Amino acid sequence: MKSPSATLLAEVRTFRQNHPDVRYVDLIALDIPGHFYGKRYPVEMLEKVAAGSPLKLPQNAVLLGAQGGLFKIGDYCFNDGDPDANRRLVPGTLKPVSWESQPLGQMLITSDGTAAPIEFEPREVLAKVLERLQHKGIHPVVAFELEFYLFDKKLDNGLPQFARDPLSDDADDQPNLHIERLSRFSEVLDDMAQTAKQQGIDITVITAEIGPGQFEINFGHCDDGLRAADWAALFCRSTRGVALKHGYRASFMAKPYLQFPGSGMHVHVSLYDAAGNNLLAAHQQQPLRHAVAGCLELLPHCMPIFAPNHNALRRLGGTVNAATRASWGFEDRDACVRIPESDPRNLRIEHRLASADANPYLVLAAILAGLEHGLEAKREPIAPLNEDRNSGNDFPVEMLDAVRAMQQQPVVRDKLGAEFVDVYCENKRQDHLAFQQEIHAREYRWFL
Repeated sequence: MKSPSATLLAEVRTFRQNHPDVRYVDLIALDIPGHFYGKRYPVEMLEKVAAGSPLKLPQNAVLLGAQGGLFKIGDYCFNDGDPDANRRLVPGTLKPVSWESQPLGQMLITSDGTAAPIEFEPREVLAKVLERLQHKGIHPVVAFELEFYLFDKKLDNGLPQFARDPLSDDADDQPNLHIERLSRFSEVLDDMAQTAKQQGIDITVITAEIGPGQFEINFGHCDDGLRAADWAALFCRSTRGVALKHGYRASFMAKPYLQFPGSGMHVHVSLYDAAGNNLLAAHQQQPLRHAVAGCLELLPHCMPIFAPNHNALRRLGGTVNAATRASWGFEDRDACVRIPESDPRNLRIEHRLASADANPYLVLAAILAGLEHGLEAKREPIAPLNEDRNSGNDFPVEMLDAVRAMQQQPVVRDKLGAEFVDVYCENKRQDHLAFQQEIHAREYRWFL
């Protein structure tokens, strides 16, 4: 059996043989707001890293705000000397980048699995949740679905413009689910799909959504939660790049238009034991009800994860299939937690609350923590929407309220890690306050 370094070295050498024109590889990881950071390495230096040379980046790169700035969070950033932290290469993620003007490669890096993981790194948070579940004999199978909008490449005074129909050169300003939209935008959508597959991402169904220029991509069900979240993160990166190449701007912004539906991140999760039995389907589906109850109990305390910014909070309520309360239901897209119709083998939940621009590692970690808590507490859930259309628990819809609710919840602190919760909540609080430090034209119109 090959050692990890031997496997990585073979991966790098095979990549160099297959892509001799690639001189540099971007080593990338996702920060707290869900943006990639990293370094561009000469490919020959990558061989040394794969063979065991240290790979270090600043620890505090994980703490960047939405606009890239650093906030003082406890002793981090300004009182800790900005130390480096070890990262490692994620096997199987070295792939060519086809949307840049020059040949390039990219590869995921992470601190999880190193001697001193960064407790607040999103991938490490998810890795710890998955490891704990594995020790309990629980094996999740996960599938993400991501919605996004296509806009014209050029903004109009900073505002998005409808994507131009390449066949008629008219604005695609008619919200619909028509299959013809897939044909009209087939060139860019096909390139997005092909590029995603080149990145090792298992994408399946493409849907034209209700909003103008809005689409949804489904991913295959994956028995490796880290890989499933990797796919979601990498898809966002490649899709933005491909869109620009075709003269569009792709955005996973949660609510780009007030009058049209927002973009969500839907996550399907089923739980199995080591023998492959669906844990949620046992005992007349009683574990499913417990898991749902746990999800709904923790959901109001994980809102900074599911709706990570001011715009994401705008998406909640008021439009199609966007929940206003923590609710559940069978085959009900108005619910936060939907139970799709399926046979016992494939019984699962679909968590529909998160916005498309949420961090996929943290979204999945929060969902799994809720499921785990429910299976442990064994409580009955509130009535499903199928029985009571008014059923549901309130959740905070203002960021500062949401941050307080998350930071003070003992189960969330235990399941996701107290250090992570404190760091994440302060990051969101500081981001929100920074966002408020600008007077918009509307204020002058109203109050001057």
